Amino acid sequence: MKAINAIRMGGVDVLPLIEGGKGVSVSTGISSGHWAAAGGAGTVSIVNADSYDAEGRYVPQVYHGRSRRERQQELIAYAIAGGIAQARIAHDLSGGRGRVHANILWEMGGAEDVIMGVLEGAPGLIHGLTCGAGMPYRLSDIAARFGIHYYPIVSSARAFSALWKRSFHKNPDGLGGVVYEDPWRAGGHNGLSNSENPLNPEDPFPRVLALRQAMRGFGLHETPIVMAGGVWCLEEWEDWIDNPELGPIAFQFGTRPLLTQESPIPDAWKRRLLTLKKGDVFLNRFSPTGFYSSAVNNPFLRELQGRSERQVAYSTEPVGEHTAAYGVGARGRQVFMTEADREHVRLWELEGYTEAMRTPDSTLIFVTPEKAREILADQVACMGCLSECRFSNWSQRGPEYSNGHRADPRSFCIQKTLQAIAHAGPEGDDGVMDNNLMFGGTNAWRFATDPFYANGFVPTVGQLVDRIMTGR
Repeated sequence: MKAINAIRMGGVDVLPLIEGGKGVSVSTGISSGHWAAAGGAGTVSIVNADSYDAEGRYVPQVYHGRSRRERQQELIAYAIAGGIAQARIAHDLSGGRGRVHANILWEMGGAEDVIMGVLEGAPGLIHGLTCGAGMPYRLSDIAARFGIHYYPIVSSARAFSALWKRSFHKNPDGLGGVVYEDPWRAGGHNGLSNSENPLNPEDPFPRVLALRQAMRGFGLHETPIVMAGGVWCLEEWEDWIDNPELGPIAFQFGTRPLLTQESPIPDAWKRRLLTLKKGDVFLNRFSPTGFYSSAVNNPFLRELQGRSERQVAYSTEPVGEHTAAYGVGARGRQVFMTEADREHVRLWELEGYTEAMRTPDSTLIFVTPEKAREILADQVACMGCLSECRFSNWSQRGPEYSNGHRADPRSFCIQKTLQAIAHAGPEGDDGVMDNNLMFGGTNAWRFATDPFYANGFVPTVGQLVDRIMTGR
């Protein structure tokens, strides 16, 4: 195994080990502070991070605004307070070692307001700003204003080139690194394009080499590339280390830090990680963002899958084969479907899926009355956690804060489920784990097979970093 040496990043020498940012109370100041203390770059998520009152008690994010816009302003205030709190914790725990980065989704609701508020409220505590889930053209300008480095997350050379040409070229010295996030292997939301097959993962080496070649064309020969997604142990990436074709390379670990003593996720979640099998984590497209995302295949995802499977096309007038009449809603407004689909609907109704809900694509899905009430309640309670949401039809940019489409009941309230699973308590329970979204990289099944975790061993962050440094 080649020696794993420090790398120049953000103006200092650090271990080439980056903690991946995981939003909504998962990448906290405690986890990132310990990662930085171990000599790498820890990452605080400022996506609706937890904040605390004067006595140090967690402040639940409760919304009182009557409109979605009012509730979004509350969400932004919570996020700023939480980001500042977590940055302070990380700074204190790091003891001046390593780097502390902040991670945010560009398509988070009020993202720029949150970034500016956190950086203004935590001066000198954050060394770098990592950002993906969209095209963050303003990232370099914000970093320049606060004198910190920036780390865009991309999944192709083409995406980085577009960012560079539009804005990043104005602040080349502030570019601390470029995170290549593998769109097939990374946990959470991924950047698969419409031309890429989610079932056909591509070798990351040619894609990262293309990124380096594009960067060299812009004079970025020594700017590190951070490989993110699918990284478990570095002996599997030995050919990448000190490879003159690739130039400086660091590695990001998003899934492995979930299972540490400092990780804030409930113990039930940690136990679940130790039982996963290959194939238990997969890409899906149920997210209200419209992006693909990688998550554990639990009953929560299977219920969403069932909604889409119980789906038929309809027309408002009899046309072609759409001649079978069907009444939708309490008023029984008539639509038309094919005779074959009408027979499917009869069978679903016998199973209890008696409520028809319209989608933006002129289809109906069929759910139980209880699920229909839950979906409608969640849509009404939207707090604008995304810049645009398919589930609730919210848009912070659209006229009257709407994306102009019907709300989509095939999706879900992502803020609700991520808050629920993150705050299930120290123990949590299997019901919470089953019925909420569990993000994870596709390598999460390796917890159960890696001898490092034998007999349910849960390391400290320091022990995990030491293990990674061995290459094994």
